[in-house]
Amino acid sequence: MLAPLRRGTGDPATHVEPDAFWWASTTADGPATLRLRKDAGGTVRASAWGPGAARVLKDVPELLGASDDDSGFVPVHDAVERGRRAARGLRLCSSGRVWDVLVAAVLEQKVTNREAWRSWRELCRWFGTRAPGPAPQRLWAPPDPAQVRAIRDWEWHRIGLDGARRRTLIRAASVAGRLERAVELRGAEGRRLLQLVPGIGPWTAAEVAQRAWGDPDAVSVGDYHLPTIVGTALTGCPLDDDGMLEALAPYEGHRHRAVRYLAAAGVSRQRFGPRLPVRDYRAM
Repeated sequence: MLAPLRRGTGDPATHVEPDAFWWASTTADGPATLRLRKDAGGTVRASAWGPGAARVLKDVPELLGASDDDSGFVPVHDAVERGRRAARGLRLCSSGRVWDVLVAAVLEQKVTNREAWRSWRELCRWFGTRAPGPAPQRLWAPPDPAQVRAIRDWEWHRIGLDGARRRTLIRAASVAGRLERAVELRGAEGRRLLQLVPGIGPWTAAEVAQRAWGDPDAVSVGDYHLPTIVGTALTGCPLDDDGMLEALAPYEGHRHRAVRYLAAAGVSRQRFGPRLPVRDYRAM
């Protein structure tokens, strides 16, 4: 359920244990560390530290999918049904906040995960805040909007960020408070609000919506792999974005949920050629 919040195994903002999930985040009240621990009876118990502790504790039910409703969802493809059985009880998480997930999504624009996760690690560790509380390893909360605006050009270059993504983050940081309203608007309206920021398009808005308010219909249009994955699973052949949306049409209102079930079913993109090269903007 919480896997979408984690940006690679080296994510400095999360830590996973057999019975617990730690998450360092940035809130309007300041940084916070949240620990979710499941006891022997299956009850999840939450603890939090830092200036934003009260806020993240209040958001725990939503984070665990309390308001997620799949009552209108009906699998019409075998692969989706397999995924639903494999991930029985899956709920879409909702962080309740835009900023942290927006920063990570912008870093992932048009680059490989390996590139984006490296930049995320360095951004958090060099410009974020040490996570408060007794986390079992060094956790870092991502930089808040003011910290992002204070990063100098040569420092952006140092963490391997190109000019386009850098400008998008700075623009978003200047209106970060207003972007949080997207969580209240939800759905297509919330995604449209995010796209008012130059540099934030449908893909980035969908990636944020999936995590910030558990949007069940937010499809990551423009993703390099997703149309091929969806097409292969649902039609037997790769598709483009338009074809992917057509294939997902039976799940209107729950298209992202259908994609999550495909992932749970183990559907992935077959690799027949070389991978995309990893670019290092620090050497340019």
